[in-house]
Amino acid sequence: MAYIKFKEVTRYFNFNEEMNPNHLPKYVIDYLGEDEEIYAAFKTKRDKAIFTSDRMILFDNLLFQKAVHIIPYKSIATSGIIYGKTKVTILLSLYNSYPVRLNFVRLDARGKTRLRLLYIHIMNENKK
Repeated sequence: MAYIKFKEVTRYFNFNEEMNPNHLPKYVIDYLGEDEEIYAAFKTKRDKAIFTSDRMILFDNLLFQKAVHIIPYKSIATSGIIYGKTKVTILLSLYNSYPVRLNFVRLDARGKTRLRLLYIHIMNENKK
């Protein structure tokens, strides 16, 4: 019997601030395609998440290394969204069986609405 070790694509993130898409660092812009439109950008103290018209790009800055995860929306097998009082969690399972957990903290009603619309966009792009 074979045993496959389970490893998440990313740690879980606690994004606590939305970023202005017009003021992203150059290294973030370098990962975008010519026709890609940025729908939203979030950050933690050291990590970033960019949501575009076609995919999400996660910048995971670890202690001694940096990882970039590019996840096309079409690679999402299942998803869920959980609303808390000041937090929203988006749970994704990719077709390769890796889970992705994105927490957005310190949200007001406007922030929750924005994430709901972003989640709907991701799921609509997933159907194409």
